[in-house]
Amino acid sequence: PEDDELTHVGPGTPCGEYLRRFWQPVAMSSEVADVPLKIRILGEELILFRDLSGSLGLLEMRCVHRNTSLEFGLIRERGIQCCYHGWRFDVDGTILEIPGEPAGSTLRQRLCQGAYPVHEFEGLVFAYLGPPERKPDFPVYDFMVRPHHSHVAIKWHSPCNWLQIRENAQDPLHFSFLHSMFDVQQFGDWAYELPVIETRESPLGQITYSARRINGYLHVRAQELLLPNIARVPDIGADFESALPLMFERGVTTWVVPWDDTNAMTIGWFHISDDMGADERRQYLDMLHVGQTGHQDYETRRRAPGDWDAWVLQGPISVHDNEHLSWSDSGVAMFRRQIRDGIEAVRQGEDPKGIVRDTGDGPIPTNAHNRVKGGVAEASDERAEQDLWRAFARESLDLALAGKLAPENVAAPA
Repeated sequence: PEDDELTHVGPGTPCGEYLRRFWQPVAMSSEVADVPLKIRILGEELILFRDLSGSLGLLEMRCVHRNTSLEFGLIRERGIQCCYHGWRFDVDGTILEIPGEPAGSTLRQRLCQGAYPVHEFEGLVFAYLGPPERKPDFPVYDFMVRPHHSHVAIKWHSPCNWLQIRENAQDPLHFSFLHSMFDVQQFGDWAYELPVIETRESPLGQITYSARRINGYLHVRAQELLLPNIARVPDIGADFESALPLMFERGVTTWVVPWDDTNAMTIGWFHISDDMGADERRQYLDMLHVGQTGHQDYETRRRAPGDWDAWVLQGPISVHDNEHLSWSDSGVAMFRRQIRDGIEAVRQGEDPKGIVRDTGDGPIPTNAHNRVKGGVAEASDERAEQDLWRAFARESLDLALAGKLAPENVAAPA
C-alpha cells in the first residue's frame, strides 16, 4: 500500500499540514501576467494575480458569492473583480465592492474571500498556506543573498508524488550510473569511480556527502537538504584541475512542491557567478536542464534517461513496501524519518525542524559545498584509500557545520 503519511498532501492530511507550516514557492514571477493565473498547490485550487498597483494576491479559486472561478476575473487597480457579478476582492481577500448591494448593508464586512500571504523574491512567488498564528518569518538563506551572483528561476513539472522527486537529491550513487553510463555523459570518466557515501543530520535537515579521488585530488561533494523540501546541489564544474579547493561559485537550489498527490513541480534557481561569460553561461544553463523534464521523445529518453525518467517511472506514488534500501540510501531513509518527526511535531503543536524564527542576525547559514585537497598520496589498498576519502569528508563537514568553510578562508590546493 501507499505510505499515506508521507505521500498524501491535501488539506487535513498529516504531510499536507506539515508542508503548510513552511513558506513554499508557488510560481515564477514571469508567469504572473495581465490575467489571473490558476495554480494547484497541496491539493488546493488557487488564483495568483498582480493587480494594477503591483500588489500580488493569492486567493481561493471559487468566488465566495456564487462559486464562479476567479480564473476569469478582471484585474483592477486594486484587487480583482469576479466576472459573474462584479464582486471585487483585495489581495488579502477583503471584499472591496459588492455591486447592487443596498446602502447600509454589512455583507461586505461579514464575508471575505479565502486568501494566503505571499512574498516575491528573485523571480519566485512564495506563499504561506498554514495557520496564521504559526506563520514564520520569510526565511532568507545565505545562498539567496550571496554577492556577485545571479538567480535564474526554473520550474519543471513531474506527474508523480513529490517524495520520490525530492529523495533523488539524497541519493548520490545514481550520479555514477544515471548521469554517466549512457549516450549523454554529463560528467567525465572520473564519475565511474564509486564514492564513499554517508549522511549526517544538520541543524536544518541533513547533509549527504560523496567522497572520491578525482584526477589525483581528494574531493567531497556535500549536498544539503533543508527541511522539508529544499535541496542544495553544488556544481562540480568541468575544469576540475584548476578549480578552487572550495567551490561555492555555482549550484542549484530547488524546492519540490506538490500540486497534489500525483503531481509536483521542481522550482527554484540556478546560481550563476556574475563573472561568467555569456557563452559559458548559456552552455552551463543548457547542461543543468538535461534530464530534468520529459520533453524529449520516448526513444531519445530510452537511450539517455535522466532524473525525470528515474522518478516518474517509479509510478504515480512509489510503493515503499516494494523497496529494499541499501547503505547508499542512508540519506533517503533519514529523510523519511525526518518528515515523520516533523509531522509528529505539528501534531503536538510545535514547530517542526527547519522552521527558523527571529532571523535578525543575518542570513541563515547553509552548508552545501564541494571541497578539494591535493598532495595526498594514494593508499596502498582500496580500504585504506576509502578511509582517506571518508576522513577528508568528515573533516569538511565538521568545518562546514562549525561555520569555518567559506571561499575567503581556504588556501589554494597543494
